[in-house]
This record gives sequence, structure tokens and C-alpha cells, in this order.
Amino acid sequence: MTAPEAESLRTGAARRTGGQGQLPVVAVVAVGGGIGAAARYAASLWWPTPGGHFPWTTFWVNVVGCAVIGCFLVLITEAVRVHRLVRPFFGTGVLGGFTTFSTYAVDIRQLFGEGRPGTALAYLAATLSAALLAVWLAAAATRRALEWRLR
Repeated sequence: MTAPEAESLRTGAARRTGGQGQLPVVAVVAVGGGIGAAARYAASLWWPTPGGHFPWTTFWVNVVGCAVIGCFLVLITEAVRVHRLVRPFFGTGVLGGFTTFSTYAVDIRQLFGEGRPGTALAYLAATLSAALLAVWLAAAATRRALEWRLR
């Protein structure tokens, strides 16, 4: 054991590394985030939301992204082994870039600003509820499919 390792054990301090170990993670998150953000932008071009209306595109992007992450995390934590960069690339990068809290918040603010508080509050509650339900249902369905496959 080296002296720095022994010192970190005695003090409980985290051992510092050169930082190069995180470079591949940061790189794959950045690339994945660009891919996810481009997919979200494409969805907004294909299904634009007129001003003052319920932002269905952002709603469905967030719900679908949450469902995919529920399925993905069950698969990579309970069913298959994947390379250490798959989770940051796809889970954090692609799905993090695809789903969007910032647009969700801007949409809510814009609806309030346009004098549509009912729509804003409905969107706020519906997105949160649907996204949480999507993660839960997708994870449960994936677990059930994996159990069925193993029988």
C-alpha cells in the first residue's frame, strides 16, 4: 500500500486520481447528450406545439424517455453486463439529452405568462405523474419479461 492510500484510509478522505479516468465518461456523456438533444429537437420540429396549447411534444418526449430509462436500467443492472461506458453514454447522455426539464419549466412559465394557469398546472402535474408512472411500469414490465424469458 502506498503512503497516499494509507493516508486516505486513516482520514477517510477520498484518494485523488489523475482525472484521466473520468475523461472517457465525460466524453461519452457529451456525445450521447448531443444525440439525445438532436432527437428531442427533431421531435419538436415534427410535432410543434402552437403557443398557448398543452405542450404535447415535450410531455411525450419526457414520458417516453422515462419509460426507456426504466427499461434500460433494469436491463443493465439485473440482466446483462455492459461496458462501463454504456450507462453514462445512453442513460445520462442520450436519455438525459432527450428528456428535458428545462423545456418543461420554460413551457410552464410560458403558459402562466400567457394567462393559462390551468393548462400550466395540468401540464406540471401530468408530466410529473406520467413520467414517474412510465419509469415504474417500464421497469416492472422489463422485470416481468425477463422472468418469463428465464422460465
